[in-house]
Amino acid sequence: MSFNSSRGTRGVPQPAVVKPFFKWFNKFMASRIRKTGKAFGNMPALVLTTVGAKSGIERTNPVAYFPDGQGNWLIVASFAGAANNPAWYHNIAAHPDQVRINIDGRTETVTAEELHGAERESAWQQITVASQRFAQYQEKTDRQLPIIRLTAHRT
Repeated sequence: MSFNSSRGTRGVPQPAVVKPFFKWFNKFMASRIRKTGKAFGNMPALVLTTVGAKSGIERTNPVAYFPDGQGNWLIVASFAGAANNPAWYHNIAAHPDQVRINIDGRTETVTAEELHGAERESAWQQITVASQRFAQYQEKTDRQLPIIRLTAHRT
């Protein structure tokens, strides 16, 4: 479960002045996802709940997902092609066993694992076939976009 994706040197700027807007937008989108299961147009999405790496406070974010064909969910820490990873990536890296998702009207406790090597490449191919948007995000930055597999705690 190695989380080791580093910051890039180039990417889409993420201006700090719009932070209040993003907080409102994330809250709005999370509400929409809980109702419809969709966000970002027609793309399937889930609400990701993590524990802050520094604060220890729960944080929620709307995130597009891709089923992996084995009952798990794949998410990409794209941050729209920014040079740095989204804050939720750092939260997951700090607390991979304290992650929940809200999907299809239910809440699941999941374990997060960053994919590497051939496993990542296979997932990346699946993701970029399903959504060209993520290939475009990758072109905007020189960091490798992390792919996280979320696995439900099954009893």
